[in-house]
Amino acid sequence: MQTVARHRLYFPWWASMDELFVRTQGRVAGVDEAGRGPLAGPVIAAAVILDPEHPVAGLRDSKKLTEKRRAALFDEITGNALAWAVGRAEVEEIDSINILQATLLAMRRAVEQLVPGADAVLVDGNQCPQLACPVQAIIKGDDKVAAISAASIIAKVSRDREMLVLDSLYPGYGLARHKGYPSRMHLEALQNLGVTPIHRRSYAPVRRLLEG
Repeated sequence: MQTVARHRLYFPWWASMDELFVRTQGRVAGVDEAGRGPLAGPVIAAAVILDPEHPVAGLRDSKKLTEKRRAALFDEITGNALAWAVGRAEVEEIDSINILQATLLAMRRAVEQLVPGADAVLVDGNQCPQLACPVQAIIKGDDKVAAISAASIIAKVSRDREMLVLDSLYPGYGLARHKGYPSRMHLEALQNLGVTPIHRRSYAPVRRLLEG
């Protein structure tokens, strides 16, 4: 069953964060994820509450930034945000409940770890996790709302760094290069080396190998 939010925050994305603070009378978190498409590794979500008194310049969709720039912004965000947290869903959860539900689960886990907590949440995309506070999904929010952009960067950098660790544990698959995405190198490695415990068995390329 699809998870839906209990409370929706209908608010135009183009409004200022200051105005949103007034409307919600509290802290607003941006939420985004990284890792829905890969064949291997967890899906990771991040939640960020930016500090209006310490803005971070240059925030945008993490996919439009270089790796070096993402790393620099990661440090700025974590050093200046009012709160930030990372949530995750493991490969077994992805295979069990599907990637959409696993992504929403990771988002909820990220929001629930925020200290101080969020009074409202803005999520990239068109699906909302179930939360106790008001939540609104914003299509392409990672390029429209600074807090979502910040979450996009935290999630992307966090997951990429984890894939570097997994590359050392499972050599030969090229995880450090493609981060688990279905590149030609990755597909060939799967054919030659087989499926590992970090591969998503519900994803078609991996499932076909197992069935074959």
